[in-house]
Amino acid sequence: MKLSTLASTLILAITTSLVCVTSSAGQQPSQPTYQTVTFDSLDGVKVTADLYAGSSDENPFIVLCHQAGWSRGEYREIAPKLQQAGFNCLAIDQRSGKKDLYNKVANQTVLAATKAGKATEFTDAEQDIVAALRWARTKQAKGKVILWGSSYSAALSLRIAGERPDLVDGVMAFAPGEYFERFGKPATWIQSSAKKIQAPAFVTSAKNEFPRWEKIFNAIPGQQKAKFVPTTKGNHGSRALYKQFDDSDAYWTAVAKFLNNYADDSASAPK
Repeated sequence: MKLSTLASTLILAITTSLVCVTSSAGQQPSQPTYQTVTFDSLDGVKVTADLYAGSSDENPFIVLCHQAGWSRGEYREIAPKLQQAGFNCLAIDQRSGKKDLYNKVANQTVLAATKAGKATEFTDAEQDIVAALRWARTKQAKGKVILWGSSYSAALSLRIAGERPDLVDGVMAFAPGEYFERFGKPATWIQSSAKKIQAPAFVTSAKNEFPRWEKIFNAIPGQQKAKFVPTTKGNHGSRALYKQFDDSDAYWTAVAKFLNNYADDSASAPK
């Protein structure tokens, strides 16, 4: 399925709150499904993730990363919409987290890292995200791989997109910022990496958070980038897409527009 078609299906999901896709058996699934998987991080810690298989492994593959103190459960509402539109998704537990606020899904990676005596600060989670991208490319994805982050992982996603262009075909950042000075990083650590981003990039946040990432966004070179600053209050991180929030449709529309405009059809096919 072409990416423009996927994005159109995602827009339909926004307006109907449910998109039915036909399975290989010709039946329509009553609800989205996921499979919990594990793989090794760069230092051997077991990373836990939920795999939401789309309608084709040639469709784009989105690696979903959660915000501070949360888990892969942040995407229990978001990933099914993407899945039902045809996208493949992997919602991961980074080692810096605990339990998501809404679905109460416990973060298994932080438990594994703690048991192994590993550090679990924001910066330590970067290796988990890189490992997830490698796993996606070697085990699942035949099309483009898009990295999607929330809060601190949004910032790390932009950093990885700049530093590891071989792993990232597109990046989406919900409420990034320079969150890492307390971990000994420079005040412009993310901005410096943003200058190297070659892939299409999308950035958004709550309205009052825009100053946190304006300079980061402006540092991203080229024209294949888009930002969405809501006219309403908005919300922090990927939860801005939750249907319980009155302005979530505006965020979803911006997401679908980015996917339609910047993830062009020719790149979705395996080479």
